[in-house]
Amino acid sequence: MATEQQSVDLVDGDVVRSFARAALLAVLIGASAPVAIPIGPAPITLQVLFVFLAGLVLGPLWGSFSMVLYLTAGAVGVPVFAGMESGFGVLVGETAGYLWSYPIAAGLIGLFVHRGTELRDPAEQSLAVVVVALLAGLIVIYGMGVGHMMWLLHLDLWEALLTGMVFFLPGDFLKLVAAILIVKSGQLAVGTHESR
Repeated sequence: MATEQQSVDLVDGDVVRSFARAALLAVLIGASAPVAIPIGPAPITLQVLFVFLAGLVLGPLWGSFSMVLYLTAGAVGVPVFAGMESGFGVLVGETAGYLWSYPIAAGLIGLFVHRGTELRDPAEQSLAVVVVALLAGLIVIYGMGVGHMMWLLHLDLWEALLTGMVFFLPGDFLKLVAAILIVKSGQLAVGTHESR
């Protein structure tokens, strides 16, 4: 009796590494969930730092994918949202605009820094490019977060900015500086390059 043999195409090693990095960033942002200081509808968290790192390190595609993994984990009940919350209700609640902005912000940061889908070492990019990319990502996060909060809570623009942005700016600028220091240290592996 003759048996038919078929070859199996293995998944490209670069894809496996990129998926692993995306999953790691999703885990890290989820692991920061207990660090939440409530000051209103949206708490102070470390989440934005990991959105920055996702875009900087993983680029536009895998950075966005890592944030989608994070949102999916939270939606299905893993307590990865701020304050160890979970469930689809969080994704339509007061902070939903911020959460939905994460994949978009990471993708935008990645596009600025990597100038496309092919990964470049963010440590070798000019400081100006990295800063502009992170500020653009932050504008997306605040735009969607404040906009959703304004709509959901029936706030005027000033109330929404005060509630959803003003108190967060100093901390988010510190996270921006931290993200720059992390990537400029050259300690993070990018694309097919190994860690130094």
